[in-house]
Amino acid sequence: MITILCLEDESEVRDAILRDLRPFESHFRIEAAGDAADAAALLGDLAKDGDSLGLILCDHRLPGESGVDFLTNINADDEWRHSRKILLTGQAGQQDTIRAINHGGLNHYLAKPWNPEELRNAVRDQLTTFVIEQNIDPLPYLAILDAERLLEKIRSIGAP
Repeated sequence: MITILCLEDESEVRDAILRDLRPFESHFRIEAAGDAADAAALLGDLAKDGDSLGLILCDHRLPGESGVDFLTNINADDEWRHSRKILLTGQAGQQDTIRAINHGGLNHYLAKPWNPEELRNAVRDQLTTFVIEQNIDPLPYLAILDAERLLEKIRSIGAP
């Protein structure tokens, strides 16, 4: 199963993100962590379960390891490097953002406070890209992801 990982230390913010991600629950495993250590433990569980990490939604300011450092470490790991990455923060400075892009493989940036529909659109776009790039059968995701892009992928390779 494809997993969405939400890494956010503030419980109220994490709950709001998870609420905004509810439309994806029918097709994706959604996990949440409050810090990088918890997120690393979840990655261990994903690997054990044979699940893939499709998307990381990550805050920058976290206790201990920063979100940008976490993304940089993930990007250096062969198992998780192909995961899509969204930095969702209100506090990343320009240098941190540049580092996230250049070394963390950042795919999208959203500022807090976010618009729920904008968040869902970014998640939909990034997960669609993940499914296409990883050559995952797109048919199960037509109802929730970008059907037009998925159908184009199906047409280009023939029906699975």
